[in-house]
Amino acid sequence: MYDKQAQTADILKILEALVAFDTTSFKSNLDLIDFVAAKLEKAGANVHVLKAKDQPKANMVATFGPNVPGGVVLSGHTDVVPVEGQEWTCPAFEMTEKDGKLFGRGTADMKGFLAVALAHADDFANASLKKPIHLAFSFDEEVGCTGIQEMLPFLSDYVAAPRLVVIGEPTSMQVATAHKGQYVAKTRIVGREAHSSRPDDGVNAVVVAAELIRYIDDMASHVRQAGPFDESFEPPHTTFNIGPISGGSAFNIISNKCEFDWEFRFLPDQDGPAIIAAYMDHIEQKVLPTIKAKFPECDITNEIWAYLPPLKADPGSDGESFAMSLAQKNESTVVAFGTEAGHFQGLSFPTVVCGPGDIAQAHKPDEFIEISDLEACSRFMVRVREAMCQ
Repeated sequence: MYDKQAQTADILKILEALVAFDTTSFKSNLDLIDFVAAKLEKAGANVHVLKAKDQPKANMVATFGPNVPGGVVLSGHTDVVPVEGQEWTCPAFEMTEKDGKLFGRGTADMKGFLAVALAHADDFANASLKKPIHLAFSFDEEVGCTGIQEMLPFLSDYVAAPRLVVIGEPTSMQVATAHKGQYVAKTRIVGREAHSSRPDDGVNAVVVAAELIRYIDDMASHVRQAGPFDESFEPPHTTFNIGPISGGSAFNIISNKCEFDWEFRFLPDQDGPAIIAAYMDHIEQKVLPTIKAKFPECDITNEIWAYLPPLKADPGSDGESFAMSLAQKNESTVVAFGTEAGHFQGLSFPTVVCGPGDIAQAHKPDEFIEISDLEACSRFMVRVREAMCQ
């Protein structure tokens, strides 16, 4: 029988422990994974800790019940964004309860979901599951989803085709069936250094960067005016952004190096690679020949360092209907932020985003989650367990 009070107390205890692990993306998550794996193994799960290839981090996949088709995957990331430079009024890595809210880094994004899933471990283990419940916890989602990419081969080989994957990012327990995709790139320009009084003796890499940034801004202006559009998103079109720029050494030196980061978030049905191709074609056909004609050593490179595939809606599908029944919702939504969902969908796993908390609280000082949201997620887990027993 479901004991709400005891279950909530267990969730809060686990979340307090999870928040205390500083799993900022540039740090190790191994202590947290060890804690989680021990708890799940004690409950009786079949646990696989998947060490990262070249850093002290790990993914984890755990299974309750028989590994047969038709199960549910509960997925979330273990890393959090930094707190440096933020003005917190409570300790970031100590959970603080106040007025029905739980404050601490990662409470909303997304250790709250992990805590709820872990609090139900014993119930999952003791249930007469006919279909499996998998837990898939990743590292480094916040810095390009690199952890899930290392996990994908294992998931493809090990997990029998699930009925549904639930990415527990904060949606206030609404069922999100779509989000935009994202590319993040770094463009590097190599020019030729010279004295500023003799500009023809050099190629100013900063000026070349400015030209490329103008081209990206022109692409942004074009899609704002001409689309394509999808009114379910806000804004309803692909967006572009220029991030950090660095270049130049002195006001009287023609700069020989410049680099800048940029990204774009594209609609699920739009061809993201085509945007990259158009940018590279502009470089290779218009910009690179001009600077190489002056000095052959000049060069431009563009490195894609993060790719987040979009989540595409599948209206009327069994996965969507099943997710709606678990969440007890009558309609789905879309989210503006990116998740690991597209990677699971790439394995042909039906996938939605649905978790406790509000994304508006994520990445901010004094991040928090409502206890009532965790309780709603707990009821969701009960329905998952019941569905897998049928």
